[in-house]
Amino acid sequence: MTHDEVLDIYQKTGALLTGHFLLSSGLHSERYLQSALVLQQPDIATRLCAALAEHFRNFEIEAVIAPALGGVFVSHETARALGVRALFAERVNGELTLRRGFTIKPGERLLVVEDVITTGKSTRETIEVVKKAGGVAVAAASLVDRSGGKAELGVPYKSLVTLEVPSYTALECPLCKAGSTPIKPGSRGLK
Repeated sequence: MTHDEVLDIYQKTGALLTGHFLLSSGLHSERYLQSALVLQQPDIATRLCAALAEHFRNFEIEAVIAPALGGVFVSHETARALGVRALFAERVNGELTLRRGFTIKPGERLLVVEDVITTGKSTRETIEVVKKAGGVAVAAASLVDRSGGKAELGVPYKSLVTLEVPSYTALECPLCKAGSTPIKPGSRGLK
């Protein structure tokens, strides 16, 4: 699946938004990718995640994990494409952790996935969850990398689309300076 095909899917599903947004990272941006609008279509989710999984066929992946909530469908569908189990980490008192009986075997090889990466913070936190549980995070992946390829994850990383989307601290944000108030549409914010 090409970069343009993936972006076309985001545009056709209304998932590529413009406005003033407060991202999960705490940064502000004029563009937001609402992957839930893409992933609500099972056939599209299956196609996108199968394309993502193809990059990791030779990595001997034993399970796929994602941070909740945005990465849950990506984990499930990527795991389906790889023929392995899917799990996710959830925030408890602000910290990502395994719950719901999920376990990782010592030495188990996991692929860490996410819908969209901006700074890579949630992905790095998920990699730490894998390590603390005794597993090995062998690679990371996302449908969209909005860092322009700048996110440092410490493992091999692949995305279907890489975008250079400017983001700002609240103090530097030109939209805030113009008097606009950001909305928080992500999984750690608005409905």
